[in-house]
Amino acid sequence: MTKILGYARVSTAGQDLDAQLVALAQAGVGPDQVFTDKLSGAVSTDRPGLTAMLHYARDGDTVVVTAIDRLGRSVAEVTRTIAGLGERRIVLRALREGVDTGTPTGRAVAAIMATLAELELELGRERRAASRDSRRARQLPATKPAKLSLERQQQLRRLAETGEPVHELAKAFGISRATAYRYLSTPILSPQQESMR
Repeated sequence: MTKILGYARVSTAGQDLDAQLVALAQAGVGPDQVFTDKLSGAVSTDRPGLTAMLHYARDGDTVVVTAIDRLGRSVAEVTRTIAGLGERRIVLRALREGVDTGTPTGRAVAAIMATLAELELELGRERRAASRDSRRARQLPATKPAKLSLERQQQLRRLAETGEPVHELAKAFGISRATAYRYLSTPILSPQQESMR
């Protein structure tokens, strides 16, 4: 005999499951068929209630959630859970979104959601890669300070010896404070010594 199972989750201990439990009861889920998790929303957090429900559910059962995002804290996790339920022929009903994989339309919507989730993951990877490349391109001049000629190094030292603040000198010479300190703490090399480095 097939069963209607419910799953409810809140992300923090301070939140309350009551509203979800009421919605699940109104959807026909018996109180002894509800699995819950009340835990941190971190992606890596174990969800014993969800694990127990997935282990308990059988072919032909229906899993009801108040919203699709209750099934996980990331798009990838939600997508995997939906796909896993589908492979086991377990119907998923998400009340807020109106998804019911027991109907052809519901299965189509779930497939579209899975496709969009994969697209979102791929776009996210592309955006992160583009962002990293952009940061690297912008930081390249800043991370590779301009070398000061021997004359400019001597000028930097003379000004530092007069008590001029190093951060002001660094700004005036177009170098970072760390580079200015490095020049001030190392001996000045002649052009011949510099070429031998």
